[in-house]
Amino acid sequence: MTNPTTNINRVLINAPVETVWNTLVKTDEALPFFFGGVCQTQDGLKPGARYRMVSANRKVAMVVGEVLRFEPPHVYAHTFTMTNIDEPPVTVTYTLVEKDGGTEFELRIDNLIPGSKLAKEMVSAQGFIASNLKALCETGRPAFTGRMVGLLGPVFARLAKPAQAVEHWPL
Repeated sequence: MTNPTTNINRVLINAPVETVWNTLVKTDEALPFFFGGVCQTQDGLKPGARYRMVSANRKVAMVVGEVLRFEPPHVYAHTFTMTNIDEPPVTVTYTLVEKDGGTEFELRIDNLIPGSKLAKEMVSAQGFIASNLKALCETGRPAFTGRMVGLLGPVFARLAKPAQAVEHWPL
């Protein structure tokens, strides 16, 4: 087996750290920077809590995991497993640091298996997540790519595998 690796993406967001944090950790509404997914938990985001990212229609579980760290407004870390990929989970850490009148947003992914399908999906998604979070926090609207994913979300939900149905991924 290849040694797991880490991938880091950083972007400066011209918005206060509280704005970025509150946008990042929203639950129960579609988040364009997370591909239109809705973050669901039973008792909120906190260490030890299970979460899942579901489609906007709440019928498909796209991602599941457990919150590892939750330190408002600076650090949020969780495990991450895509329900359509049978591979070990990775760890995702978002770090927010006040910098130059804005917020430096860091998205770090640990335990990536080089060449794996999950690693390819995760690394390619980092730029999308950062650019759409940045646009949303700075302008109140996601970037063009986030708006397109939002429009195509219902189509993607119909293409999901039956095993991705939310009833198979309880909190």
